[in-house]
Amino acid sequence: MAKFYLGDVVRMRKPHPCGENRWEVLRTGMDFRIRCLGCGRMVMMPRWRFERDVREIIERPMEEDGLAPAAPGERGTNR
Repeated sequence: MAKFYLGDVVRMRKPHPCGENRWEVLRTGMDFRIRCLGCGRMVMMPRWRFERDVREIIERPMEEDGLAPAAPGERGTNR
């Protein structure tokens, strides 16, 4: 199961009626709030449906700033 963070840009299984399939994650928890990057429409959906419909994480802004948690194999050797 993938972890999702605020600000992630994800590609969904089906495109939005405006033609865009990229969405920004605005809220996480039991429900997810996402915003279409084409028209700006916001949608809320339950976690199980969001996780089923996401195909890939396109962009994760927190990784660029070094704020995302390290993956299990990427921890430093300093103790």
